[in-house]
Amino acid sequence: MRLRVAGAVLLSAAAYYVYLPLPSGVSEPWKLMLLDALFRSFMQASDVAHALGVCHRVHLLNRVVSWVEVVEARSSAAVNVTDWSLGGVPTRVFQPNGGSTPKRGIIYFHGGGWALGSGRMRSYDLLCRKMAEDLDAVIMSVDYRLAPEAVFPDQYHDALAASRSFLSAQVLQRYGIDPDRLCVSGDSAGGNLAAAVAQKFGSDDTLKVKFKAQALIYPVLQALDFHTPSYQQNQAVPILYRPIMARFWLQYLGADSSLEPLLLANNHSSLDQPGISAAARSRLDWTNLLPAERRKHFRPVVKETGSAGVMGEVPGLTDVRAAPLLAEQGVLARTPKAYVMTCEFDVLRDDGLMYGRRLQDAGVTVTSDHYEDGFHGCMVFAYLPMMSGVGWRSMNSYIRWLDQNL
Repeated sequence: MRLRVAGAVLLSAAAYYVYLPLPSGVSEPWKLMLLDALFRSFMQASDVAHALGVCHRVHLLNRVVSWVEVVEARSSAAVNVTDWSLGGVPTRVFQPNGGSTPKRGIIYFHGGGWALGSGRMRSYDLLCRKMAEDLDAVIMSVDYRLAPEAVFPDQYHDALAASRSFLSAQVLQRYGIDPDRLCVSGDSAGGNLAAAVAQKFGSDDTLKVKFKAQALIYPVLQALDFHTPSYQQNQAVPILYRPIMARFWLQYLGADSSLEPLLLANNHSSLDQPGISAAARSRLDWTNLLPAERRKHFRPVVKETGSAGVMGEVPGLTDVRAAPLLAEQGVLARTPKAYVMTCEFDVLRDDGLMYGRRLQDAGVTVTSDHYEDGFHGCMVFAYLPMMSGVGWRSMNSYIRWLDQNL
């Protein structure tokens, strides 16, 4: 009897921990709840380890990720997989066997808030294998340096170095890649790096070879407004909560974590901040850049006076290399045609939607791929054990666009 009671109590406690009220339209809510419970457990354990001085919270999370997810480079009958280096940056290369020559080429940057993950994770390994096989393309998945050891602009510089090497005649010839059919791509923080690379190389007239396309998957593109409609609507929707995104930004920019409440209140972007020009504010003015169905009933949160000195302490907040949404129209106009994926239940939804709109306004051809039932990170959960339906649909749509546009 006691065992039954104890079992019932434990089961109830587990159900209470796992259950989370979710929007009715989100894809497969119970799968997302279980995934979120797992993530929350790891994050809470890492916070405890950090507080006790055992290790940095990011180190523990990455150890868990490495233990669970990182896989060796294993070739198959269809795809040859090797670990290599692009411009001194570790990279996993997926090269299809047979097929036509020369092949299309894609350089890919993984997500993880510039602090977590690896291109050698099972989820990215499976994604890149499928891309290589379905597209008959060479895929290069980059392992840029991570916070807290590396902070902006280290990750950006790694992305540039790897991309410059990817575009070089030596690499293109070695892997039989067509210089006219190249794409830069990435998801989340990797989408940020991909957008920044596309801007930098699009404006570089010294390059003999350039990207034909950029494919951005739920990219993070700005850190001045943490009260866009999607941040307000999805602040408590897994797997990327609003405070976690603010924490990622502060880690990336090498800033003190104590500034998190100021970012979440938009105190850092108040109207009295001299470091933010009117032109910069217009580039993320969602009241003009978002359609009415995304703005909904939400209202901007703009402080007249804020926290003095924040912009001077964290200059990266307005650096276009870190926040590509703030780029000038002329810079955007020189970037290649774009694919921008967004998800309704994602705090970063509006970053992607605003960027797509600004690219279009600059004359760039843009394909906007929005998932009404999608959540942040869904595309990399297309396989078991999660095997998200919206993840599978979004992954195939992404690959289909690449096939048609590269």
